[in-house]
Amino acid sequence: MSASLFQSDSVHEQLQLLKSVVEQLRGEVGQLREENAALRQENAELRQQVWDLKREVGYWKSRHADAVRKNVKLQAELDQAKAEIRQLKAERFGKKSEKQSAADRSHDLSDSDMPPKEPKHRGQQPDRPGPKRRDHSHLPVSEDVIDLPEEEKVCACCGLPITDLGCTKDSEQIEIETELFRKRLKRKRYRRTCTCEKQPRTVTAPLPPKLVPKSKFGTSIWTHLLLEKFHLQRPTHRTIEQLRLLGLRLAPGTIADGFKRIEPLLTPIYDAIRLHHVQSAYFHADETRWRLFVEKAGKVSHRWWLWLFAGEDSVVFVLDPSRSHHVPQTHFPPDASGVLMVDRYSGYKAMQQVKDGKLVLAFCWAHVRRDFVQVGKGFPELKNWALTWLGCIRQLYRLNRERLRHAPDTEKWSAADTVLRQHIEVMAALRDGELSNDRLREPCRKALSSLKEHWSGLTLFVDDSRVPMDNNYGERLIRNPAVGRKNYYGSGAEWSGRLAVMMFSIFATLVIWKINPKAWLTWYFNACAANAGQAPTNPETFLPWNLTEDRLTELRNPKGESLSNTS
Repeated sequence: MSASLFQSDSVHEQLQLLKSVVEQLRGEVGQLREENAALRQENAELRQQVWDLKREVGYWKSRHADAVRKNVKLQAELDQAKAEIRQLKAERFGKKSEKQSAADRSHDLSDSDMPPKEPKHRGQQPDRPGPKRRDHSHLPVSEDVIDLPEEEKVCACCGLPITDLGCTKDSEQIEIETELFRKRLKRKRYRRTCTCEKQPRTVTAPLPPKLVPKSKFGTSIWTHLLLEKFHLQRPTHRTIEQLRLLGLRLAPGTIADGFKRIEPLLTPIYDAIRLHHVQSAYFHADETRWRLFVEKAGKVSHRWWLWLFAGEDSVVFVLDPSRSHHVPQTHFPPDASGVLMVDRYSGYKAMQQVKDGKLVLAFCWAHVRRDFVQVGKGFPELKNWALTWLGCIRQLYRLNRERLRHAPDTEKWSAADTVLRQHIEVMAALRDGELSNDRLREPCRKALSSLKEHWSGLTLFVDDSRVPMDNNYGERLIRNPAVGRKNYYGSGAEWSGRLAVMMFSIFATLVIWKINPKAWLTWYFNACAANAGQAPTNPETFLPWNLTEDRLTELRNPKGESLSNTS
């Protein structure tokens, strides 16, 4: 029995021991579960932190990429700004002249790899023909007989008199003598010998006609004043000072009043030139700023625009407050057709006549050339690239000049035309090849993209040799009014602006026809004076294209001067 009790106690102890072990294990399991839950929570938090960090890394990577792109953009803008500063410095502090001299290289880009040209000596060059002697035989002659003093008419040794040979040794010198004078009009008076009561007893010769009625200044004065201001572009106060030195005192108000009364006399001529002008087949157009010092509704400044339209045998200037396409669109009739040579200003592209295909725009190679010059001057590292394209354009000009030396439809003309077209194809291929390069610099891409955009208008001269390659002719025509803008700033009234564009148009048209502006203006003003100070009823008869050859010769050569002697 004691053995069984011993066994019973042993089993009980074992059970208690197992229970305690189980409880201990349960506690450990619970603790492990708590630790596992904590670890899971920590793991979830760490995963969230990892996700947040990854997201933050992605954000900063994108910010870094944006910063890199922005830095590249800012660097490009900085390079562009530096290029513009270099260009503006050249324009601001470089040589400036309304007339470009042969030494003006402002639109050129020199090649530093080429040896510099030896400067030419001033004066007559050994390889150049000498200048031709000017013929002055058309000028009037004033003889001045120069005699020996009385004491020299005897021999200094023996005192015997010398004998007059009856001849002279002649030479000439050119002199100028300008003087003002008062023309005293003495009108003869007569008394009737009859007794007719319906007629006055005294008859006086009538006054000669005057351009400006009741003015004491004759046609020659007004012609001189208009030529000085609108042809020679001298300010009125300088002309007043010039006349004062000659003994005549004129008030600015007197001149302004006379100009205002003359302006309606020129309107019919201006309108007739405009009517004829739009019938041309080829035109040049350009515009420049002009100041009109009047207050106008809707206009916040005094800046107006002087537009130039040059035809084959006439020139028209238009003054307008706007630079929009409505100005050229209104100038040309809706059915106008032909070729219009312009720069790349968008106003010309927006014309309805251009959209309808009636007017075709030809673009200026001189402006394209300036794009590459600006790239080379603004970005020194791109100078060689710009020189390559400038060489292509220079060769294009040379080939076209070679073609124009020959008559169309001849064998030499066809050969030159073929070479020209091949060069055009090479330039187009080079342009497209460079534009396809993703690493092409932005200034280069901008210049080539503009070249491609305007290619059809730039190559019009290839199929029609009468179309010029550039608009330099139009720019030369507008240069003279630009000198006036610089000298007398613009116009002080709308009527003054109208008078300016009329005179610019008339003088430029006369210059095309090689007509002496003073002779023509005197002829026309005398006709106005004969018509009681009003414009003639037939203004078209005064236009150059309606004149006879004899009249043209007379107006081109008013004092018998040789036409070849124009310098």
